[in-house]
Amino acid sequence: MTQPPPPPPEYPEPTGRPDPPGAAQVPPAHPVPPQQPPAQPYVPHQAPPYPQNARYPQYPQQTAPGAPPYVPQQATPAPPQYPTGPTASQPVYPQAAAPPPYPHAPAPPPYPQAAAPSHPQAAVPPPGSPLHPHHISTDRGRVHIAGQQRRTDAAAFGNLLLHLPNFLCSLVVVTLVSLLLGELGILLILAWLASGALVFHRPTESALARHLLRLRYPTPQERAKLEPVWREVTARAGVDGRTYELWVEDSDSLNAVAAAGHIVGVTRFAMNNLPNGELAAVMAHELGHHVGGHAWSGLLGYWYALPGRIAWRLLRAVTGFLFQVSRAFSCIGVAFFGVCVGGLALATITSLYGLPLLVLGMPYALAAVGRRSELRADRHAAALGFAPMLAAVLDKLHQQEQVRTAALTAANQGAPVPGTAASRLLSSHPDYHTRLHHLQQYLQPAR
Repeated sequence: MTQPPPPPPEYPEPTGRPDPPGAAQVPPAHPVPPQQPPAQPYVPHQAPPYPQNARYPQYPQQTAPGAPPYVPQQATPAPPQYPTGPTASQPVYPQAAAPPPYPHAPAPPPYPQAAAPSHPQAAVPPPGSPLHPHHISTDRGRVHIAGQQRRTDAAAFGNLLLHLPNFLCSLVVVTLVSLLLGELGILLILAWLASGALVFHRPTESALARHLLRLRYPTPQERAKLEPVWREVTARAGVDGRTYELWVEDSDSLNAVAAAGHIVGVTRFAMNNLPNGELAAVMAHELGHHVGGHAWSGLLGYWYALPGRIAWRLLRAVTGFLFQVSRAFSCIGVAFFGVCVGGLALATITSLYGLPLLVLGMPYALAAVGRRSELRADRHAAALGFAPMLAAVLDKLHQQEQVRTAALTAANQGAPVPGTAASRLLSSHPDYHTRLHHLQQYLQPAR
């Protein structure tokens, strides 16, 4: 008879509580392996949601044994937000600084282009450049010399005629002084009359240029700059340029001078800051004074009028001194002084047939003739082809005059200094607008 199989062994149920004291310890029938934590079910890996404004992403935390498994919750994706400011999750790229706004400047082009000149004259080449619009070529071959080098035009003749009253007054002064010398007085008169020839004496001209006009001989570098321009001017005029001497004045103003019979002087500013075409226009203007006889006639008239000028200054000084003395004797002394001076003046005018009255108006007449001679010299330079260059020089002279006027206005506490009618009548040069008006016929294009 077959016996039934033995039942399987029963294992005690773990209670999780300790046995009471005194309980019998029953050894287990079979060794019980240590209890292992239940295996967690496999959950597919999902990427954590992209943190919003978080410094570090969140990871699942470890759980204790026996706890339910960690299942991350699926977050609903939010629409992307574009940050308006710098955040820690996105790098901030440096932005190019906007260029500072400039007044009246166009917007910068998208591609690099050549910058426009900041000043209207910045594109004009420097004065010494051959690309300057007023640069002229000084390379000339044969030169035609005209037969008549000089002449005495109406301005020179009028200058001599207007100096005649001054000459007669000077003759009276020299005659009165010669009376003090007795028999040798006639020699003094003859020597004074012959002294006018010194105007054309070269050593005397050099002394006058050096001491009265403050001129000097040019350096070799300055001569190398002046002589080619001077040769071009004299070649166009048909004049022998070796007849004249070039001098330089150490001045920072734009000016030139024609003195005596053979001197042409220019300032250092005109020589170094003008294109050779404008410098040629200035020299052609001064050559016009020489060719027309304005230079030697003006100097000759001034020389013969010098004794009368000296006597007039002495008479004014003595008269002023006597007037101050007469004021010390109150009104009676002033009246007596006026009677004496009036009687002397009336006797002089009567004995000389009113000639001294002409002397009072001579400065205004000589200034008018001087303005006419300036216009004739401008015409001479324009006829040689230097009209545009001369107009540019006149514009620069006008700008210098405006600068001087502004300086006088500033010195007068902002009040403009009005010009008097007498100052305009005594001016030896015409104003800028008058000279430019007389050049219009040479500036207009030929038809």
